[in-house]
Amino acid sequence: MSQSEQAAVEVIERQIKELDSIVSAASTDLNTVAAKERIAKWKARTMPLLAQHVGDNEAKQFWKTDPGPSFTNALLEELTDEAETYRNFLTAMVRDLKKTGGA
Repeated sequence: MSQSEQAAVEVIERQIKELDSIVSAASTDLNTVAAKERIAKWKARTMPLLAQHVGDNEAKQFWKTDPGPSFTNALLEELTDEAETYRNFLTAMVRDLKKTGGA
């Protein structure tokens, strides 16, 4: 794996950890409104990092990632579903970087 690919993996993994900490804090303090705002800010910070380290197309795909409608009426569950959507996208990106970097 090249140094740039390794740097991209590190940045993405750091963003995943930050997302997980937002969800964890929301699970503790039960303030899902603040957590949704923090996730929106996190997503806005993550997009330019992806553009810088992975590419504009991937950053745009991330920005367009939408968790879709939720009908649970359980705010914490909706929050974790949203976070899981972003986490899955980033995890797949890391997997692809490691796969192409190892080839």
